[in-house]
Amino acid sequence: LTFPLLSVTLLVSFGSSMLYGYNLAVVNSPAVHIKAFYNTTWARRYGHGLAPGPLTLLYSLTVSIFALGGLVGSLLVGVLVERYGRNGALSRSALLVLLAGGFMGFSRELASPEMVIIGRSITGLHSGRCCLGCVAVHGLFLTAQCFLGLMPSIFICLGVFLAQLLGLPELLGEDRFWPLFLSVVVIPASLQLLLLHCFPESPRYLLIERNDICRASKALRRFLGTSDVQDVIEEMKEEQRSLSSVEMVSVWQLLRDRSVRWQTLSVVVVNAGMQLSGIDAIWFYTNTIFENAGIPVSQIPYTTVGTGAIEVVAGLIGCFTIEKVGRRPLIITGFCAMGICSAGITISLLLQTALPWMRYVGVACVVGIIAGFCMGPAGVPFLMTAELFTQSHRPAAYIVGGSLNWFCNFTVGFVFPFLQMSAGAFCYLVFCGICLLVALYVYLIIPETKNKTFMEINHIFT
Repeated sequence: LTFPLLSVTLLVSFGSSMLYGYNLAVVNSPAVHIKAFYNTTWARRYGHGLAPGPLTLLYSLTVSIFALGGLVGSLLVGVLVERYGRNGALSRSALLVLLAGGFMGFSRELASPEMVIIGRSITGLHSGRCCLGCVAVHGLFLTAQCFLGLMPSIFICLGVFLAQLLGLPELLGEDRFWPLFLSVVVIPASLQLLLLHCFPESPRYLLIERNDICRASKALRRFLGTSDVQDVIEEMKEEQRSLSSVEMVSVWQLLRDRSVRWQTLSVVVVNAGMQLSGIDAIWFYTNTIFENAGIPVSQIPYTTVGTGAIEVVAGLIGCFTIEKVGRRPLIITGFCAMGICSAGITISLLLQTALPWMRYVGVACVVGIIAGFCMGPAGVPFLMTAELFTQSHRPAAYIVGGSLNWFCNFTVGFVFPFLQMSAGAFCYLVFCGICLLVALYVYLIIPETKNKTFMEINHIFT
C-alpha cells in the first residue's frame, strides 16, 4: 500500500461516493422547511397555498428526481469514460455538482422551487456518472490492492451520516440554512476538481483502452512506488488480449440468451429488491417515520444521527466479513432482518397508543433495517453481478442491474409518501413481503459464488 494509491482512492471516494450518500439523506432533515418554501412561493405567485396532496406530490418529485438523474447518468458512463478517461470524466462530472449547488443554493433568494428540483436532478446525474460508474471503473485497478476496493461503499455510509449530522438544529438544520445545507456538496466536488489532476490517469485505462504502455508504466510506478512494474504490465496486456477476443453482448442479447436466463433473473430480483426493500424510504423520510412512531420532535434529529452512526459500523462489518462468511449468508440474513423489522414497525405503530414504550421498538426496527441492509444487500448485489457472468455478458448485466436500481429508487422515493397516507402503518408490510420474498429466492435459486469460477456457477444454475 502506497501513499499515492491511498490518496487517489480517498479523493475519488470523497468527491463521488460520499456525495451519493449525502444526497440520499440530505432531503430528510429540511423537509418541513422546503415544503414551507414551496407553499409560500406558490401563494405569492397564485394567491393561494398548495393543498396537502399537490404539496406532497411536489416534494416527492424533489426527492425522487435524484434517482431519474442517476438513471440517465449511469447510461452515459461508458461513452464519457471512453472519450475523456477516468480522471477526465470525474473532473467534468464535478463541474455538474458546482452547477447543482448554485441552483439549490440560490433557489430561495430567487423564489424558485424549480431550481431545487433541477439541482437535485443534476446531483443525481453526477451520482449516476461518478459514484456508480466512474468510481467503479476507476477502482478496477485498485480493488486488487488490500482494502482499497471497499472505500466507495464505506464513503457512501459516511455521506449519509454526514447529511444526518449537518441536519442537527445546532448546525444547518434551521430554516434559514436549508439552501446552504443542500449546496454543501460543492465543497467535496471542488476539492476533487482541484486535486484530481495531481494524479495520473488509471493505468488500466491507459494500457487496455488507449494502448499507451509508456504512460501506463509511468502511472504504475507512481501508484505502486516501485520501478519494477513489468509483471503488472504483462498481466494487463494479457487482459487486453483476452478482451479483444471477446464479443460483448448487448442488453437485448443478454435478455434473450437462455443459457444465462437464471443469472439474469437473479440480477433483476436482487437489484430490484435492494431498492424496493424500503431502505430508500428510511433514508429519504427518516424524520417523518420517527414522528409517526411517536418520538418527540426535539429528539428526532439526534435519533437520526444515531442511526447513521450504526449504519457506518454495520457497513464496515459487512465489508470486512463478506470474504469470510460468503455472499449468500449475508444477503439472506440482511433481507430477512429487514423484512422482520419492517413488520415490527407496523406492529409498533399499531400498539403505541396502548403501549407507549412501543415507540422505542419502532426506533429499534428502523435501526435493524439499516443495519441489515448495510451488512448484506448494500454491497453484495454489485459483487454478485460480476461473479454470475463472464466478461462478454458482464457490461450488459451491470446496465440491467444499475438501471433497475435507479428506477426502483425513484419509485420508492416518489410513491412512499402516498403509500403512507393511504395505508398508514400497514405500508411497511409491503416492504416486509418484498424482503422476505427476495431472501427466499436467494435461498432457493442463487448459489454461493465465493471462490467459484463462472463454469462452476453456471453448472449449478443449469
